[in-house]
Amino acid sequence: MISSVIKLFLPVAFAFLFGVAITPWLSKFLYTNKLWKRFARKEEHSDEACDKMSPAFKALAETTNELHTPRIGGMLIWASVLATSLFFFILAYFFPTETTVKLNFLSRNQTLLLLFTLVTASVVGLVDDLLVIYAKPGTFANGFSRKHMLSVVTVFGIIGGAWFFYKLGMTGVSIPFDGYLELGLWFIPCFVLVTLATFSSGVIDGIDGLAGGVMATIFGAYATIAYFQNQIDIAVFAAVVAGAILAFLWFNIPPARFYLGETGMLGLTMTLVVMAFLTDTVLLLPFLALPLTLTSLSSVIQIISKKYFGVKVFRIAPLHHHFEAMGWSRYKITMRYWVISVVFAIMGILLALIAH
Repeated sequence: MISSVIKLFLPVAFAFLFGVAITPWLSKFLYTNKLWKRFARKEEHSDEACDKMSPAFKALAETTNELHTPRIGGMLIWASVLATSLFFFILAYFFPTETTVKLNFLSRNQTLLLLFTLVTASVVGLVDDLLVIYAKPGTFANGFSRKHMLSVVTVFGIIGGAWFFYKLGMTGVSIPFDGYLELGLWFIPCFVLVTLATFSSGVIDGIDGLAGGVMATIFGAYATIAYFQNQIDIAVFAAVVAGAILAFLWFNIPPARFYLGETGMLGLTMTLVVMAFLTDTVLLLPFLALPLTLTSLSSVIQIISKKYFGVKVFRIAPLHHHFEAMGWSRYKITMRYWVISVVFAIMGILLALIAH
């Protein structure tokens, strides 16, 4: 009989190798069809904050050009996860043995919702990326507006919250070390709030390799948490996502071959929300995913401070660009974010296990 450990790691290896195998084709397709942003936009860091930038950052701001790096690279991640999920499902369906059935991790009560969320959100993100690539200036040259995207994410949150409330019977969240907070119908607004907050952290995708490393660590942490909760299928799914992200990182250690794009970040952030609720670790998510939390907070703080007080707390928001403005190299920022991600992911795992 195949063990749970083998069930956990074999699909991960498959997802990673599948991602590595299709990357040369994907890369050729993206560059051949010039699937990058066609029209330049005014960058955030072109405002008065430039006066406070280090010379190295000024040079970087002037030379960094997203017009020649393909978008929609996030397809590599969700395509690898989808292929891996379907492969082991089909294997168990057409060749049912004790081993193949055990390896199948696509289950209705645990992972079908996660896969649906990942693919659906990623497709919506893909539409946004394609608008960025093909739309003419004055239409949707920068994709959906922030207002439109927030509306889309809110709809995701409402549907997800309603599904958890009415279909799964979840009416509250666990409070670490202090029991359970019953929310009743307020659970749905809570779900929406968590969805919007997690989506806002997607701006961490601003330096080559940064978002990928952080996300791989977070999903790896959730694989561990779900495994010890005996939610083995969720653990496998989270690990497969981490494996697919590692395949993406293999080709995108700075300088990036292609960007995650909205199809990558929207899919990953929405899936992370669902996974947090399925493992009942919502209140631990801000701690476990600290780099995402800090990224989101830095943008919110900057917006509020500029709008109501006329001052900037950070030279540039989000936070990783603030460090760039201070003169940190992109490699240093990426590596330190990865280190922080691992440290807080480990502590988050320990808290989740102790608290439950």
